[in-house]
Amino acid sequence: MELIAAGQIALSPDAIRLLAFALCGYVVFLLAISIFASKKVENEADYLVAGRRLPLFLAWGTLIATWFGAATMFAAAGAAREEGLLGVILDPLACSATLVLAGLVFAKPLWKMELFTMADFYRIKFGPKAEITGACIQVPSYFAWVALQYSALAGILELYFEIPMTWGILIVAGVTLVYTMIGGMWSVTLTDTLQILLALVGLVVLTGSALSHEGLGDGDPIKGFDVLIEKISTEHPDHLRLWPAAPEDGSTLTYVGSILAVLALWATGLFGNIPGQDLQQRVFAAKSEKTAQHACILAGVLYLCFGSLPLILGLSSLVTHPDGDFDPVAFLAGEYLSTGMLVVFVIAVVSMIVSTATSAVLAPATILGHNLLNRTPLFRERALLRDRLSVLFVSLGGITLSMMGESLMGLLDMALSIQLTALFVPVVTGLYGKPKGQMSGVLAMLLGFFTWLATYANELLQESSPTENFLADMMLIPSDFYGLGASILGYLAGQILFAEKSLVVES
Repeated sequence: MELIAAGQIALSPDAIRLLAFALCGYVVFLLAISIFASKKVENEADYLVAGRRLPLFLAWGTLIATWFGAATMFAAAGAAREEGLLGVILDPLACSATLVLAGLVFAKPLWKMELFTMADFYRIKFGPKAEITGACIQVPSYFAWVALQYSALAGILELYFEIPMTWGILIVAGVTLVYTMIGGMWSVTLTDTLQILLALVGLVVLTGSALSHEGLGDGDPIKGFDVLIEKISTEHPDHLRLWPAAPEDGSTLTYVGSILAVLALWATGLFGNIPGQDLQQRVFAAKSEKTAQHACILAGVLYLCFGSLPLILGLSSLVTHPDGDFDPVAFLAGEYLSTGMLVVFVIAVVSMIVSTATSAVLAPATILGHNLLNRTPLFRERALLRDRLSVLFVSLGGITLSMMGESLMGLLDMALSIQLTALFVPVVTGLYGKPKGQMSGVLAMLLGFFTWLATYANELLQESSPTENFLADMMLIPSDFYGLGASILGYLAGQILFAEKSLVVES
């Protein structure tokens, strides 16, 4: 098998026909599950949080499927090849750790509150102004993530079936929309768990094949792993660093900047995901507080295990094919897998993207419908209608961004920073502090968000037009830390200045 210039997996005409047949069957299968799941949907709780009845198997399965996307898999392998462990701090290292953190610290108290959305949490702990503010910040942050999934799937249709990108986006969005809209959280959960099992099997087979390759394991993947670590330690020792090395020129400021950048990655990955609706929606859907806690911890451990496979593939490609600029996962799949296994692997990649796409749509749609549209008289008594329409509205937002071009996909990297700087402090203080009024939550959100936005814009400015001035010196500290610090100050200011003006009673 040869790879096309873009680094994707090339298939023969017969394999493409087999892939087309498999994809059609896959879509029919998803729709059948959605129709089955729709029979479980009788009220808003069923639609948004699966009636709070998810057992452990489904709860951890949908958690992994939500986070383990194809883009993450390919990006992690490429980062491991280029930068080693320092390139994968955010994902999978910090992201797997945040699932464990969520299970240990946040899952139980949040599950006990019987929430539908994180915006519900802000309303209960701070008040309706905080609910609206948090919802208006969080919903748009998911649009770029939705758009990226649509573009990724449309790219597969264009690559293998020559379907124009525009039509591909519409087809993908339509299929995702239909089965998410029909069954809500139930259909997403059932399909997520099945899809992630398929995806992980494909990834395990590919990793085993790579480690068994001649020059590494010579047929033995365990031996291949040992040889891989030995060769990386000898030939590329910097790739095993988890901490930046001191610069050769001895510059203290450069070294401090590198350390702060690494700490910012850990902070963003660890804490930025905690307020995420996609994570907490699965906590809310668990059948018990222990199930919610155990699902998060188990998902975190398994996510680290399976998330390490792309890392291994990236390092393996560096040893077996040290020259060239290519995507390690796609390249190794083309090198080591048979035609039949390549088709299975492509279906596995599609499964990963679809799982992530449905969760990316449902999470903001839940907040939009339950916390914003329910304030209008037209939808107040039509819970299921507004929730399903919200899925449509979010899908249209994702389609719009997809159509506007890949340059907007840079917004994706901002999503976790927005949640860290605007929403993390209200979650922690709401759970473990004593909020004295809703302005403490509102100010924490607004000051954190706008401070981060200003410093992030300054970072972009300094990258495009480097200068030596005060603004450039400010960027020694990452923008996430400025935003997080401002959010803390905003909360404290609200506690002191507005404590007697807007007290909140929990409900």
